[in-house]
Amino acid sequence: MTTTETPDTLRRILDYSSRADPYPLYAELRKTPVAQQEDGSYVISTYRELADILHNPHLSSDSRNLSHPTAGAEEQTTPAFINLDPPEHDRLRRLAMRHFGPPHTPGLVTGMEGALTAAVSSLIDDFAGKEQIDIVDDFAYPFPVTVICHLLGVPREDEPRFHLWVNDLINSIDYNPKTDPKEKLDKGVQARKDLHQYLGGLLDQRHGRPGDDLLSRLANDDGPDGRMTDEEIVATANLLLIAGHETTVNLITNGMLTLLRHPQVLQRLCGEPDLVVPLVEELLRYEPPVHIIPWRAAYSDITVAGTVIPKGSRIMLMLASGSRDPNRFHDPDRFDPDRRDNQHLGFGSGIHLCFGGPLARRETQIALSELVRRLDRPRLVADPPPYRRSPVLRGPIHLHIEQGDG
Repeated sequence: MTTTETPDTLRRILDYSSRADPYPLYAELRKTPVAQQEDGSYVISTYRELADILHNPHLSSDSRNLSHPTAGAEEQTTPAFINLDPPEHDRLRRLAMRHFGPPHTPGLVTGMEGALTAAVSSLIDDFAGKEQIDIVDDFAYPFPVTVICHLLGVPREDEPRFHLWVNDLINSIDYNPKTDPKEKLDKGVQARKDLHQYLGGLLDQRHGRPGDDLLSRLANDDGPDGRMTDEEIVATANLLLIAGHETTVNLITNGMLTLLRHPQVLQRLCGEPDLVVPLVEELLRYEPPVHIIPWRAAYSDITVAGTVIPKGSRIMLMLASGSRDPNRFHDPDRFDPDRRDNQHLGFGSGIHLCFGGPLARRETQIALSELVRRLDRPRLVADPPPYRRSPVLRGPIHLHIEQGDG
């Protein structure tokens, strides 16, 4: 099933010049649902095959099951649960979920709605007098960062420090030793160490001092599964700090960009506030914050669409391609907030379904509703806007808009 065109298609997708619109390339990629690459890895790009393999127990998230581990994996001595398999994954996820959502903390997200709305309103208030607004820097970044810092118990004033570390970590996710300078990987490794040390220091302050923040709860919790070790708590906090804002920044920004490109939908949202719920689901399908899972491992030989993927092989999952698969979604390249049966892959699927999905959904619903309600005839300054470097966590690095008479 390998074709000479597919490796070239993947290279073009990963190349920055395709960042603004990778979707035509995803269509090319889907012609070969499972494609072996020149380095022996496999790319899966169609909805059915992605959905099946995400529920396949022979798919591993543990880099130790790769025949050739990803660069930098050896530096991460205690992986977060997203990079582990059952039963260890299940234990750590249960321990974290006790304090993050149902069944033990069912009212976490709904209980935050007032604070979320107040934070959004305050940021929009600050738009007053500005001729031009950057939806990223002025809104989509500070909002979820404030939320996740509050939840974890990370001082908001430390944001400039961990912002640099997170950027270096994100930039190193898709490191390719054949094309990228080693400095890119080294920065990511050092950032992981610095963030680990920082969160470890915060955790030391929480032992024996129960509080409402997640770090305090994890440090002092003795549930039915026991207590996380300090290393496990730091790895979990690291994951939640990064995933708790990076993906939401993209989701909000992609959402506002999509609404400005579809002014008729923007107008509908003004008059139909309940539309925001299915709208965000369609956004997760149409312009998701996470496009690619850059690696998974074959725990044993796996057969996908007639192709045998050998044990230990690296597998790249093209989630955003699957969510635009015409064999699953009618007219998939059309943004349709009235779409039904919208089982997208925007938050993944299976046991690693996004841990913070309910919070990210509600943050985005509130953010887009308030922006549409309060902005005065917003319009894009540049289309397409400049994008982040990463093809994995894809979104504009800036989204400049004007409002009013201009």
